[in-house]
Amino acid sequence: MSSVRTVRMEKGKHLDLGGGSWAKELLTGESVGTTKTMLAYSVFKPGTGTAARIHEEEELCFILTGKGLIQCEDGDVRVEEEMAIYIPPGVKHGTLNDGHEDLSMVYVFSYPKYPPTKM
Repeated sequence: MSSVRTVRMEKGKHLDLGGGSWAKELLTGESVGTTKTMLAYSVFKPGTGTAARIHEEEELCFILTGKGLIQCEDGDVRVEEEMAIYIPPGVKHGTLNDGHEDLSMVYVFSYPKYPPTKM
C-alpha cells in the first residue's frame, strides 16, 4: 500500500468563518498523520475577513482568486490572484476581502494542525 494520502475537499474539516466565508482543513496530523505541516483552503466572501491574530508558526498562503488585504500592525499588504504570501511567526495579522468577488486561498502552517494562536 502506498504511503501517499489524499483528502477530497468535501472530506476536510469545515470551519465557518462567518458571513458565508469558510475554510477546510485538508492535510493535518489528524486527517493524514502530518507531523510538521498542515494545508488548508479558505474562501472569503466580499466584505468579510478574520480578526487579527498572532500565530506561533510560519504561515504560507497562495491566492487563487480575488483580491484583498492582509492587515498587519505595521501596515496593510495588498494581495491578489496568483500571489504567494509569507507571514513570519509572531506577526499580528488578519485577512479582509475588500474586493467584489470571492477571495480564495490555499494556506500552510509549519505545524500539524492549526497552530497555537493569540488574539
